Amino acid sequence: MKHSFYHFIGSLCLCGIITACAPSADNISIYPAPAQEPLNETYHLRVQGKEVPVYNAKIGMEYKANRERAMDDQPNSHLFYDTAGFASFDLKYGSAEVEIKVDSPIKTVRILPENAAITAAIHNNVVSFTVDRPQQLTVEINNEHIRSLHLFVNPEEKDIPEKNNPNVIYFAPGIHEVDESIEVADNQTVYVAGGAIVRCKDVENVNSNDAEAVRKARRPSFILNGNNISFRGRGIIDQELVNRMKSRRMMSVTGDSIRIEGIILRNSSVWTVSLQDTNHVFIDNIKLLGHRANSDGIDICDSWDVTVRNCFIRTLDDLVVVKTYNRPNGSGNILVEKCVLWNEVAHALGIGAEIRQLVDGVVFRDCDIIGDHCREWSLRVYQCDKGVVKNITFENIRIEEAVKFASLWINEAQWSTDKERGYIENVTFKDITLKKKPTTKGVEFLGFDQAHAVNNVTIDNVVVAGHKLTREDVSVNPYVYNLTVK
Repeated sequence: MKHSFYHFIGSLCLCGIITACAPSADNISIYPAPAQEPLNETYHLRVQGKEVPVYNAKIGMEYKANRERAMDDQPNSHLFYDTAGFASFDLKYGSAEVEIKVDSPIKTVRILPENAAITAAIHNNVVSFTVDRPQQLTVEINNEHIRSLHLFVNPEEKDIPEKNNPNVIYFAPGIHEVDESIEVADNQTVYVAGGAIVRCKDVENVNSNDAEAVRKARRPSFILNGNNISFRGRGIIDQELVNRMKSRRMMSVTGDSIRIEGIILRNSSVWTVSLQDTNHVFIDNIKLLGHRANSDGIDICDSWDVTVRNCFIRTLDDLVVVKTYNRPNGSGNILVEKCVLWNEVAHALGIGAEIRQLVDGVVFRDCDIIGDHCREWSLRVYQCDKGVVKNITFENIRIEEAVKFASLWINEAQWSTDKERGYIENVTFKDITLKKKPTTKGVEFLGFDQAHAVNNVTIDNVVVAGHKLTREDVSVNPYVYNLTVK
């Protein structure tokens, strides 16, 4: 009896130890994939011991010529792509154990951005690591840089709107197909639940001779137009079924006090998120994946008081760009921070090309550019019209690689509509690290003429391949004034 009692107590203790050590899934939320959605077969993901669905994302091709053809051969751009994987879950509190399994032995693993400082363990064909905060990660296994796995760790989702609220456009888990534009007005919320996929389609049977019908068919899939609008959730918006030549943007935004948060935007046919004549916009933790021509990430046009934060963007064209067209107010007071970026062909963080009015006060800071294969520039002010660009800051940016690093440029280009050129002044590049030397061009500043010049530029603690940038490393023409290199 005594032996049995102590054996029983020991068993309880052992069970308690096992229970304490076993991973708990209470601190995460995982959203099952719809049964009709084909999943990625390369990566098998578990978090806290639970399976997490890995989706497919079409991304720019590995070889430069194919990426550029995808950009330039617009009718056929949808044919040029590779496939990466992506997955997401919510981390409510504490930390979570992540395991990724592939079919072959793992020799190397790299988790980006390096600034995340995550150390992984490898056991045969499984890699494991711990995450302790919301963040956007990319996992490269066996040097697979292109067809990698993007892992989106979201914060806990709170204040989920009521499905039956008349001011809520609610997409529940499952597949939804929409063809005509969905218009969102004052005080409305669009909610895309985790496990929901909204497949945007072309409008069918449009009479090509009916100009008004054609115009309506080409309107963006989602039109946010009004004040106090919210677009949020953990689901996916997809434009795979939209023909590129019908030119439907995924989301256009006009108005005041607008918030976009948490969603995944995939396969946009042209611009993905387009802000036009907006004020007080907050964009947080959205993820954009695109491979087709003109699939810009976030275009901030003629807008003021905009914040873009904690986003992941991997699109073929510009990632985050500020523009001004013909509205007299221009754009300004814009902050882009804590984003993870993958630049395929165009610019990662930039102003322009279309700058026909004032741009005043743009800060790009605390961002990681983890891939850059572009034919344009990682950081750029691209001025080919008459607008003035001033008070621009690129700060605390970490870049893994770049073809062309940084450019301030004034001249005529294919995008020009004005006969007159503008000027650029008060630009700062501070605390920027480029891990490797650019493969073609480093830093280049080019003014247009004496009256349309680049003026007052400061380079402060910019490090390229382990060496601080000096004045001799900067290429300038005669129309660059007051350049300071610290």
